[in-house]
Amino acid sequence: MKILVIDDDHSVRKFIATTLKKENFVVTEAENGAEGLKKLQQERDISIIITDLIMPEKEGIETIMEVRKINPALKILAISGGGKAGPENFLLLADAVGANATLKKPFGGQELLMCLRMLA
Repeated sequence: MKILVIDDDHSVRKFIATTLKKENFVVTEAENGAEGLKKLQQERDISIIITDLIMPEKEGIETIMEVRKINPALKILAISGGGKAGPENFLLLADAVGANATLKKPFGGQELLMCLRMLA
């Protein structure tokens, strides 16, 4: 199963990618929503997208809405530390625009994997 990880924070992206690769997932990475959407067009075998919500260029809410237009069936996990407003507001919004699941940062590897198992 291939998972696209979209997060502008390099260390968060690496943590998620490493956790997933240990569980034999195939991982592709993007730094922002614009890059993520480009990869989604190029790599047709992506099953799940994990996207941060607050990013430069194209943030997560916008990315989720565009993914829904391209592929309504694709599973999306939205993650957020929330910035100044707190993650709950952003995660509720992500839910409203079509995320299948949400996860508040910081989270551990087991928490992430449990979330993915529920989506799969």
